[in-house]
Amino acid sequence: MSESSFGPYRVVRKLGEGGMGVVYLGEHALIGRRAAIKVLHRERGAQRENVERFFNEARATSAVEDPGIVHIYDFGITTNDTAYLVMEYLDGESLSMRLRQRGPLSSHDAVRITRQIASSLAAAHAANIVHRDLKPENLFMVRDREALAGERPKILDFGIAKLGNDAGPDRFQTRTGAVMGTPAYMSPEQCNAGKIDPRTDIYSLGCVLFHLLVGRPPFDLEGVGAIIAAHLREPAPVPSQVSPHVPAIVDPLIARCLAKNPDDRFTTMIELQEACDAVLGQLPAAVAARGPDVAQDATLRADAVTTLGNSVGQVSGELRPLRRGTWFAVGAAAIVAGIGLAVTTRRAPSPAEVAPAAAAAPAPITITPLPTPPPLPTPTPGSAAEPPAAPISTEPSPAAAEPPTTPAAKPPHSKVPAKKPKPVRDVYEDRI
Repeated sequence: MSESSFGPYRVVRKLGEGGMGVVYLGEHALIGRRAAIKVLHRERGAQRENVERFFNEARATSAVEDPGIVHIYDFGITTNDTAYLVMEYLDGESLSMRLRQRGPLSSHDAVRITRQIASSLAAAHAANIVHRDLKPENLFMVRDREALAGERPKILDFGIAKLGNDAGPDRFQTRTGAVMGTPAYMSPEQCNAGKIDPRTDIYSLGCVLFHLLVGRPPFDLEGVGAIIAAHLREPAPVPSQVSPHVPAIVDPLIARCLAKNPDDRFTTMIELQEACDAVLGQLPAAVAARGPDVAQDATLRADAVTTLGNSVGQVSGELRPLRRGTWFAVGAAAIVAGIGLAVTTRRAPSPAEVAPAAAAAPAPITITPLPTPPPLPTPTPGSAAEPPAAPISTEPSPAAAEPPTTPAAKPPHSKVPAKKPKPVRDVYEDRI
């Protein structure tokens, strides 16, 4: 590449290359903002149709203001007749990569992501823009703390989008009658070169949802002709019958998206979004909160050190006191468990213990006035006149030699429960 800068953006390094062009990492010369620079290959740029399709993406995305659609900063043609497009630099992963690395998503994650995509496409449709090429490769997951589960899909590649102000036949349909799109996710009207409207994107999004749940598109066949014929004539497979882990509650949602007749599908993306909300409300909340979402959050934390800087990297340092706290919690749990075992063993003869406990309570109270008459145990015959003192004196009799020390030595029963809660209190104080 002979160009080292495109407008105010200078090239930092190469990110990737495809059949249509090259993508570079760029940086604004004045404000330092990072961006992705798409450059059309010179031989591709010689064809006017390719250039129009290239700039069609800029016109389509610039007409929509939505956080789920990639932003375009600049586009144009250099002095060397090279078409370029400067867009928002995204840090994350595409849905196709997530499927390759993790396999099918949980039902809650798949419906949640579909709902987010439908919300952004509703904004595009309101601007009379139909994407026409929805697929996992064009859906990029980025971190967003304000979004559900802390992430948001970004819709990419509006290159073959149909704009509302396009007049006459499709500008991107060749004279040989070829259709534009990706066959595995194309609607029947796309396959048949029919009328395109927002319901085309609803069909394609249904194919994407099927792929997220099952791990493959609804018609995974060999050959473009076989796939197109299946979209036109074959009934859509039922996800819960293809994959056992998919709940049957998702089947009607996908079946309506994949209806052959556009009139049988959802009318708008807003209607599809409401249907996703209804399904999400009936899916198990535990799976949504503790299933793949937690794993995703852990993955985002691991990647955050290299993407968001040192402030996020401090997360690993914050985990250390939590680990010590867990050891304190384990110690406290062990102590509490020991106390619980002691309590349960003592509670087994609970009716027998209640009576001695009641007798032990008045014992120290009656012992305090009685230490003054020590000669009572020796005169056995003279004690007949004092029957109530005899049962009381039998308990303190072993300690009759030292009456003042007997009350101090008697409360070992009260010290035993007093010693056990002390380590528990110390443990919880250390955790606080």
